[in-house]
Amino acid sequence: MTLRLNDEQERALAMLAEAKGLSKHEAVVRAITEAAARSVRDDRVRALSQDGRARYASLLDRLAQ
Repeated sequence: MTLRLNDEQERALAMLAEAKGLSKHEAVVRAITEAAARSVRDDRVRALSQDGRARYASLLDRLAQ
């Protein structure tokens, strides 16, 4: 796989890698992994929140009064 970055993105990647003491390759791999994990967690939290709001809607309405 080839990753094409513009000059600004290349500088940002270099700064990230240096700050974390990683190679640029490892910095990219970790950034992708962390972003994917956040996305999955966000989706799970969103689903649990919707479920809780639906399950406890009447209680939440009473508490709001």
